[in-house]
Order: sequence, then structure tokens, then C-alpha cells
Amino acid sequence: MIGALLEGLPEPAWLVDGSTLTVSAVNRTALRLLGLKPERALGQAPTVLCDSLEDEAFWQGAARDPFARIRSDTVLTHSDGQPRWVSRAISPVHTPEGGRYWLVLLHDQTRRRRAEAERETLLAELRATLESTADGILVVDLSGRVRSFNRRFAKLWGLPGGLLHEPGDAGLWLSLQRVMRDGEQYRLRIEALLDAPLMRSSDMLRLADGRVLEQVSLPQMSRGEPIGRVFSFRDLSEKLAAHQRIEELGRSDVLTGAPNRRALADRIVQQMAAGVSGEAPPVFALLHLDLDRFKQINDTLGHSYGDRVLREVVERLRGAVGANDTLARLGGDEFALLVDGAQMFEAEAAARRVQQLLAQPFSFDTLSFTVTASCGIALYPGDGNKPDELLASAERAMHWVKESGRAGFRFHVPRKEVDLLSRMRLDHAMRQALAEGRFRLHYQPQVELGSDRVIGAEALIRWRDPERGDISPAEFIPLAEESGFVVPIGEWVLREAVDQAAHWLSRGLRMPVAVNVSALQFQQANFVNSVAAALRDAALPPSMLELELTEGVLLGDADENLKRMQALASLGVTLSIDDFGTGYSSLGYLKRFPIQRLKIDRSFVQGLPGDPSDVGIANAIVQMGRALGLQVIAEGVETEAQRDFLAQAGCHEFQGYLFAPPLRPEDFEQRVRPRRHVVDAAVSGWLGLAGNG
Repeated sequence: MIGALLEGLPEPAWLVDGSTLTVSAVNRTALRLLGLKPERALGQAPTVLCDSLEDEAFWQGAARDPFARIRSDTVLTHSDGQPRWVSRAISPVHTPEGGRYWLVLLHDQTRRRRAEAERETLLAELRATLESTADGILVVDLSGRVRSFNRRFAKLWGLPGGLLHEPGDAGLWLSLQRVMRDGEQYRLRIEALLDAPLMRSSDMLRLADGRVLEQVSLPQMSRGEPIGRVFSFRDLSEKLAAHQRIEELGRSDVLTGAPNRRALADRIVQQMAAGVSGEAPPVFALLHLDLDRFKQINDTLGHSYGDRVLREVVERLRGAVGANDTLARLGGDEFALLVDGAQMFEAEAAARRVQQLLAQPFSFDTLSFTVTASCGIALYPGDGNKPDELLASAERAMHWVKESGRAGFRFHVPRKEVDLLSRMRLDHAMRQALAEGRFRLHYQPQVELGSDRVIGAEALIRWRDPERGDISPAEFIPLAEESGFVVPIGEWVLREAVDQAAHWLSRGLRMPVAVNVSALQFQQANFVNSVAAALRDAALPPSMLELELTEGVLLGDADENLKRMQALASLGVTLSIDDFGTGYSSLGYLKRFPIQRLKIDRSFVQGLPGDPSDVGIANAIVQMGRALGLQVIAEGVETEAQRDFLAQAGCHEFQGYLFAPPLRPEDFEQRVRPRRHVVDAAVSGWLGLAGNG
């Protein structure tokens, strides 16, 4: 009967005989809990089934006290050696016949204990995760009381070890307001978030000590219902400072520290806008200066002396400008002066001051020499209503001075009053050259830093005229762009470069090539189809062609440009940005457009590694390119010191006279074949519409 009663109990149980202190009955539930068979349990001392010190002490006392009882938690050992946590109660049972027993009842707590242990482990891991993140984390309930935070949060906000605010504290926000630049506005923002439990937000917070924090707030959900809010905080101070530095570098010339073309264009726009609401339109003059025969200084004295001359020129020109005027370096040996409020007489006086300042001898070490400049002058509003128009007018006037003998100045006059005979002759000769096959391409090797492997070729256009001899691309390409003839020239360069790459491939030399695409060519409706046709006709894999886009290509219709670039990327063609940082640089398109490479302009390489400005901008471009997952190549590398610096900075590739000048196709192949036969790297290169790489 006792055995039947035990089997009727839902929980594990056994009966201990009070006279022998041995197990006289046990139910199947208890046997399963212990992993035992009946014969292993019956007749055994109760401490065999539950062998804790507490049980041993209990049964020793039970031998003397027939009414002893106990209720507590203990641990049993299963036959497999694994522990089982139980709540155990031992009560005396006396039969009418005088029998004396103890009933042992158990409640299995193993699942609950394991779940609690797992939960504690999970919480510990969560806490470790919160403490290891770089962001400050704060968790509050729906009323804004603190539930949890990590040490990074306390450090960001200057809370001493976080000890001032424990879970449940609602006064935390007051502490945060005190270190804000505008604490009242922050209080209103937090109240708005707490009033809208499902709101998501991202805010920039400016602290009184000058730091800038990014605050992201998300609702904390449980079973589909909001139970609180999670805030994450990140210090953006260094990142913003770096971006500001890059913007500053993007608006100033790295060699001389003067404003660059972009900054000058912005200044012109400001001057033009000054008269929108005024009674009278503004007037000002723009002087475009080009140093005469500056190439001779670089060729005879070296680029280091050339850089010293350029810096000295800027110092002298600063003496020719007033407080409201702007001096800018446009690039190379070209400069501009924006003279505020100047009409013809004031502009002429400024030009004469420039000539006088430059007429003074330049003395470096034991050398003394004279530098002159050709100056073109454009007046606003007569010579242009847009920055580009005004700059073009001043530049045309400067070129007329060059053609007339240099070392002077001249005002811009309408084109119809200018002798265009020489330009007409050059334009005709250029068109005849394309028709008669007088253009040719040279290729400059592009080299992987660290291994000296040639990983591609930059295509450069060359033209030898029967009567004029070699004509520089810098002379005929601007005319081609102005007349629109750059489109057929660009198409010829594209097909010629693709055919050359296919020819090399057929001879076992896998050498990717790249061409530069002018803005006008890129904007042609059939441009993508023409690229696809050139690849198809030559049977060249698209991965072996790279199109280098100037920053000017990206200034037009952004949506249309994005579609066109995506179509090119779909073909498998590589896209890159040439001469990055020299134009109207924008970091936005680097993320938006499918660009894969950046080329550091030679102007940022010339002063390496000695010029701090060149070092700063080169490092910034390399790090930015790497952060965006872009390949970075530097052009114009002429010294081992420049190459070594770029390698240490993390630049991927380089090109320049240090390795090789632009070569004829057969010379290029002869130079490359001893070094390598197959290279799979993507390559960038000029369309050949600019000078040497």
C-alpha cells in the first residue's frame, strides 16, 4: 500500500524506515531523477541517494529524534555524474501499528537553475559587450530613469566612474544638461523623445568644452511593446576636425598656402552676389598671371628651386593686394588676383605693381635671376557673368600676352576683335592629323609599391606635325575641348588603347590600360555604347579597361552621371578619379558613385617628403581612399624619397619618371616583359589628353 501511495505522488519521493534508516520504498519518478534501478535504491542508506553534509547530519539526528524534519535546497548526483538541483523536504510518518518512517519529497529545480545560470552568463556577456564597445551606452525606462550604462558613457560625459547615477536615478539628465552648450534645448529634446516611445533619432550635441557628440536614440522593445529607450553616444570631435582639415586643404594650395582655384571661384561668386540686393552692381577685376619660361627654372635648377620661386612669388604678390582682395594659385606657375572695386585704371595699376614686384631679382644661395610674368585682365561684369567665364576671359588675355612676347599685361577684348588666324590654323591641322593618322599613343608603366611589379599602363596622346614638329597636348587639347573636337579625339584614343591591350594579350602579355574621359565625351548619349563596342570589337575583357574621370565630369547632372557610371560599371569597366583634389573636390561622390581608384595629383607629390603641406594632403588622400576601400595611385613620382614616403603612407601604386617615362608600345613591351608576363591588377591612366604622367 505504501508503494502505491508513493507512485501516486507527482514528484520524486522515497520512504525511509525509521528503525533501520534504510530506503524501504521509492517511486519511479525518483528513480528517473537519480538514474537508478529499484535494486540500486531499496535497502540503501538515504545518504546514498542524497549525500550532502546536511543530509548526513539530519539522519544522524533522526536516529534519536523520531519527529525530526527538514526543508531546504540540495544537490543530487545522477548516475551519469551530472548534478541535479532539487528542493527537498523530509517529514516523519507514523503508522497506527507503531511503524516509524520518514517521507522524502523532492522538487526538481535543475531546469530553473540552469536557465538562471544561462541568463546570468548572457547578462555577463552583454555587460562585457557594452563595456568593450567604443560607444557610450545608456539605457533608461519609459520615464527616463536610468536602467544601465557602460563606463564609456560615464567617461564621455565626465561622470566620475559613473558612481553619481545608479539604476533608478532620474536626475541623470540634469548632469548632462550642465555640460551642454545649450542645456535647455537638450532638455526639451529629451522630453520630446520620452514622450514618443517609438521615435528614432540622431542628434549632434555640442558640449561646453568644445567637443561634439553624436547621439543616436532607439526604442527598446520587448514582445512588440516599448519598455524603454537606448541611447548611444560617439565622440566625433577628431573626425570633424579631420574633415575640416581636409576641406581646408581642398581650398588652399599645398605648396604656397594661398587659396586655390576652388576658393577663388567661391570668392568670385560672393563678389557677384554682393550686388544682388545692392543699388549698384559690384565691379572688380580678375588678373590671370603666368610666369614666363618657368619650365627653364625646373629644368636647370631642379623642382626644389622651382618650388622656392613659387613660394617667393606668392609672398611678393601679397604686397600687391589689399585687405579685400584675393590672391590664388591656380596650379603650376599660374596665379590670379581678384582686385575688389577695381575698374580699368585700378586694374592697370595692380598689374603694374605686379610687374614691379616681380622685376626685383630672385636670389637663392649663390644664384640670382629674374622672373617675369604675362598677365591677362578681365573686368566684371563686362567680361563674364559667371566665374568660369571670367576666368576664361582673363586666361585668354594672358595667352595673347604670351603670343605677343611675354612680360606684359593686356585687357580682355571680345573674341571678334582678336586675330584668330593662329587658332584656326591649329584647329585645321588638328583635324587633319586625326584624319591622316598622325596621332599616336605612348604608355607609361604603373607600378605596385613594394614589389615593383608593373600592373598597368597609362595612355598618353602624342602629335608630330610635318611642319610644326611635336605639338604639346597642353596646346591643342584646350582648343579641342573648346571646339568639341575632343569627342572624336577621345574616341580614337579609346579604341587605340583597347586595341593595343588586346594585341598585348594575344602575345601573352596581360596589361590593363586606361584612358581619361573628358566631360564632353562622357556626356555623349552613346558614350556607354561606344565603350562596349570598342571592347567587343577588340575582344578585350572589360576588366582590362579603366576610364579615368576628371572631377569636372561629376559637376553636372548627378543623377544622370550616376546612371551612366553604373552602366559602365555593369560592363565590368573600372572607374577612377584623376588628379584628385585639384578641382572642385567633393567627398560625397566618392561614396555615391561606383569609383574604385583615386589618383594623387603630381602637385601633391612634388614636395614629398620634406614639405609639410604635401605630406598632410598626401596622407589625407591615402587614408581617405583606404577608408572607402579605394585603390590609391600617385603620379609624377621622380625620386626614391617620394616613392618610399608613399609606400610608408599606405599608397598602393605609383607612376613617374623614377621608373620610366611614357614609352612607345614596342619599347613598353620590351621594358615590361623581363619583369612580368601576367598581371591582373586594374590600371588607371590619362586619356592622353594631358601631359606626361
